[in-house]
Amino acid sequence: MMLPLPRFLLLCLLAVMLHTTSTKAQLAPLATLGTTVEPGRLIFRLKWGYASVASANDVAVPTLQAALHRIGATAVVQKFPRASAPNPKRTDMVDLRLLYQVEYDKALTPAKACHLLLQTGVVEYAEPRYARQPLHQPNDPLADSTAAYRQYHLKNIRAYRAWDITKGDTSMVIGIVDGGTRLTHEDLTTQIQRNRLDPIDGVDNDKDGYVDNYHGWDFADNDNDPTREVNSVHGILVAGCAAGAADNGRGIAGVGFSCRFLPLKIYPSTPAGSFGGYEAIVYAADHGCQVINLSWGGVGGRSRFEQEVINYAAVNHDVVVVAAAGNTNAELDFYPASYDHVLSVAALEPNDLKGSSNTYSRRIDLSAPGQQVLTTLGNNDSDYYPVGGSSFSSPLVAGAAALVRVRFPQFTAEQVAAQLRQTTDNIYQLAGNEPYAGKLGSGRLNVYRAVALTDRHSARVVSSVFQPARAAWQPRDTIRLVAHVKNLLQPVAGLTVTLTSLSSYLTVQQGSFVAGALATLQRTSNIATPFRLTVASGTPLNTRAVVRYHLEDAATGYQEDQYETLLLNPGYVVLDANDLHLTLTSRGNIAYDGLGSDIGEGVSYKDSPFLLFEGGLLLASTATRVSDNVRNTRGGNNTDFRALVQASFRTQPMRASQEVYGTIQDSLPTESNGRTLGMRVRQQAYAWAGAPHRDYVILEYHLTNLSADTLKPVYAGLFMDWDLPSNAGRNAAAWDSVNRVGYVYDPVEPLLYTGVKHLVGGRASVYSLSNHAQPTAPIYLGDGFSRREKFLALSSGTHNSTAGGASGADVSQVVGAALPRLAPGDSTVVAFAVLASATLPQLQASAQAAQSQYQRVLPVRPAALRAMALPYPNPTTGSVRLALPAKATVRVLSSVGQTILTKHVTSPTLDVDLGGRAPGLYLVQVLTEAGSVTHRVVLQP
Repeated sequence: MMLPLPRFLLLCLLAVMLHTTSTKAQLAPLATLGTTVEPGRLIFRLKWGYASVASANDVAVPTLQAALHRIGATAVVQKFPRASAPNPKRTDMVDLRLLYQVEYDKALTPAKACHLLLQTGVVEYAEPRYARQPLHQPNDPLADSTAAYRQYHLKNIRAYRAWDITKGDTSMVIGIVDGGTRLTHEDLTTQIQRNRLDPIDGVDNDKDGYVDNYHGWDFADNDNDPTREVNSVHGILVAGCAAGAADNGRGIAGVGFSCRFLPLKIYPSTPAGSFGGYEAIVYAADHGCQVINLSWGGVGGRSRFEQEVINYAAVNHDVVVVAAAGNTNAELDFYPASYDHVLSVAALEPNDLKGSSNTYSRRIDLSAPGQQVLTTLGNNDSDYYPVGGSSFSSPLVAGAAALVRVRFPQFTAEQVAAQLRQTTDNIYQLAGNEPYAGKLGSGRLNVYRAVALTDRHSARVVSSVFQPARAAWQPRDTIRLVAHVKNLLQPVAGLTVTLTSLSSYLTVQQGSFVAGALATLQRTSNIATPFRLTVASGTPLNTRAVVRYHLEDAATGYQEDQYETLLLNPGYVVLDANDLHLTLTSRGNIAYDGLGSDIGEGVSYKDSPFLLFEGGLLLASTATRVSDNVRNTRGGNNTDFRALVQASFRTQPMRASQEVYGTIQDSLPTESNGRTLGMRVRQQAYAWAGAPHRDYVILEYHLTNLSADTLKPVYAGLFMDWDLPSNAGRNAAAWDSVNRVGYVYDPVEPLLYTGVKHLVGGRASVYSLSNHAQPTAPIYLGDGFSRREKFLALSSGTHNSTAGGASGADVSQVVGAALPRLAPGDSTVVAFAVLASATLPQLQASAQAAQSQYQRVLPVRPAALRAMALPYPNPTTGSVRLALPAKATVRVLSSVGQTILTKHVTSPTLDVDLGGRAPGLYLVQVLTEAGSVTHRVVLQP
């Protein structure tokens, strides 16, 4: 019978999430929908070389134990101690026994906790623990005509005809990883795969580590009761779609017909419970499920841990993993559906058009009905309900995958997925689907064709290798791409692979590859003649370029497309000409673009772990007027600076091995309620490859006051939160007043020194601080970094020059410069060198080399220029005279910045006549090859 749907709990929460693009670390949270970060819990993976010292509750490596103590770890548990070992002959398999889960101090940010573990060199990656939400989207019951309503979707996907060929088998088990089930429902009770080796008697009879897992398992509350959580029937609805009992004279029929399902509950029924989706995937793979359905997920938060769990099921255990593509009407990646080795399913309306609230993308494999899908409800033992969303498209495909596995028992999981993709019905000829061409997969599921056709062809690019191997590519880069191709179904006689760019900013120079004849499951690659691509010089910031692989066999008529996305022209550059590799972003940050961001590749020295957790430019004039993009007191980072000119490598003229140029600007004080300075900053960076310049990078800042105020004084500096290996909590900060260098080292085991040297501009300053000082300290980072504290760090001279002491601590430094004044329209230069060396004498030698190189190679405005170009008389009633160098350009601007006069001068003097103009303030700019200067001129009546 039909019953009203109960109110569903709103589970779409916004949260901050951590990153993973670099293979060294994943550091960043993003706010997203459908994905949350579990506070105080993270996952890390040991490097292979430390497997011998790993146990269920410990890793016997002193540096890692010290880092775990530093983050306040209360529990360290091997995540999957019973996971099967990978086949040593298979390089594509994963070893889940190297994964650990850590409970740590919730007061510590996930980004910092992960960063501290990575500093040990023992950990391959560390990331927060994500929770993914179910995708249920209930239909309005009044939109349904119950008298006429039936399971229309079974006709759409040709399930009835498929069952004439195969009805599946009770030995084929679908893992329903979801919100639990109803054990007694009339259309589910006979379909549940029960573990008869472990009856409910309080004993782990089958010795698999789960006591009485007779009906399945609850991974959210860690017990043997997989029945639904309060206020949610999501898992029951999903189970009915995939495996509801057929031919029983009751209710509905699941696509899997005779195939059974294993209920694995992943959402908690108790306050102490937590999301258990990926633990359930491992269990399902280990306990014989050949198909797993995942009708949940979220935007963003790509996780290496989650991908490895998927790989364990799909590669190690040859499981077909099926997932819902999402219910957001946008083109986006959605996880787990967008992971590798997952069959991603989009939702369609009954008329085969894309659902109005469903996700589309080139990562989708195929589509299935996803609206008005009649299925088991579960409020009692005989209720049913029409529901909508990709949550219910996915189990239709999972049921079909189970039928294909029974029909073709020789097929691998890859081949099952290929068979489902290659037997769909074309839906792109429908007018409403034309805008989504290539973004709803290969078409709509056709179960009959999937189990009936034995002549399908399908090849796949199973991996791609890029050279240079980067997370993103810069303008003018040339990229070589090796595609590894595997033929999955029937043999092909003359397979060709053609690469096409769908972006005008990425050009394919060499895009053809003749793979030739391939037998079933045979592999080949174009390693001898890789694809070659070039990035356009004018590529906009953070462009995502899609390339298409077109696979074709002319002899059989087979054609198929695959897509891949490349990130071009990221919002940062990496200076890597010497031993110190430094990321400079287009918004004034160093290492990463904000607190815990994934934009950037860190700071490292001679292939060390990442040395800098966070760094960036600070500007201040008063305790309330401060501009920066570093951490704040709200759990994130400020965004005062915006990019006017993206940071990019300069090719001409070249005064260094690498030279970077960019411009940033904050808001005028009138636009920010007086919180910012109103400064334009041209940032330049220089790195040299030759000795003795291999241990530093110079950062130069040209400051121009755009406000109407004279800033007196003005402070500029670099905030650097250093974390040196092998114990980031045992660092000390000090000040070398002779060389004007603030530096950090490990006082117990000083194997590496890093620091910042003041090169030019104003009076040097330093402020060293402990990140975990007492709340009564002048600067307490435990609750963030306030504007008042940033001003204090910049304006205190060198009185707070040390931190950490003899035993060390987690320390930061602000190395800066104090300038007495900066008038409206005036400019000045401040420069620093970021340093790293093995010893303090070497660091000091690098500092001296940086000072010498800066003065010798880079243009520094002569001090005499300002005095030479002084206007006289000032104030004036008409004309002013300027004494000038041999060649200069003079501009006169009004007080609001409007240019009223421009003169190119070759004589030693120039008379500027302001007579006849309105009395007030005027700006006179003098620009020469050696630099520029701006003066205020007051015109009196």
